[in-house]
Amino acid sequence: MRIYLDASVLIAVLAEEPASAAARRFLRAHREDRLISDFAAAEVASAISRLLGMRLLTEEEGSARLADFDVWRAAASSAADMHAADARLAYVYVRRFELRLRSAPRDCPAPRRLVGHA
Repeated sequence: MRIYLDASVLIAVLAEEPASAAARRFLRAHREDRLISDFAAAEVASAISRLLGMRLLTEEEGSARLADFDVWRAAASSAADMHAADARLAYVYVRRFELRLRSAPRDCPAPRRLVGHA
């Protein structure tokens, strides 16, 4: 089976947040071909940048998290090609609120620290 990892899973793996334990358990249980697109990687960088802008991370911490992500991505995943049609389909799915694709509570604490890689 091939598993596509989006930014919400990737951030949960890189930083401690409410969904982190579930994301790590899922990844440990599913070691199949993990796919990460450049788009998802850009979203991860954007999320880290946002935390810097909010002064929840220093520049050094942000750089370290992105470096860890790059190493983990190279070792534990394959590249997923993405096309415009994929982005359009994703847009349709995330607008379907009943799917609960973005179900993190609004009051989630910001990521605090790096966690072990799954």
